[in-house]
Amino acid sequence: MGRILAIDYGTKRTGLAVTDTLQIIAGPLATIPTAELLDYLTAYFQKEKVDTVVIGEPIPDEGAVSKVEIEIQKFLKKFREKFPQMPVEREDERFSSKMAHQALFEGGAKKKMRREKGLVDTISAVLILQSYMGHR
Repeated sequence: MGRILAIDYGTKRTGLAVTDTLQIIAGPLATIPTAELLDYLTAYFQKEKVDTVVIGEPIPDEGAVSKVEIEIQKFLKKFREKFPQMPVEREDERFSSKMAHQALFEGGAKKKMRREKGLVDTISAVLILQSYMGHR
């Protein structure tokens, strides 16, 4: 059995999370510059067996497509061209950043750590992955 990898896509930085090989536990993987994402995934897929990629879906309350969703769609096109056999799922990420900030706060993280955007992106990816695993 392979891992499930979650992506919290951002225009500058992207948070990544992954399950263990039994797909029981979700944990942080990395936060990387979005420009390097496809190269990072290529290297990761060569090292690790991944069964599914889950990409956060920012669903706006008003129903219009968000700017980041337009960028995600562009990324998805490139991803599917590069990895045509890899299953891709989408998962609602509406409150993942807010929940990541709250988790850091409740976990006792100092203010400086809570402001670290890369950490928030990675935790958001973990939350997206946990949500996906919870209803799968």
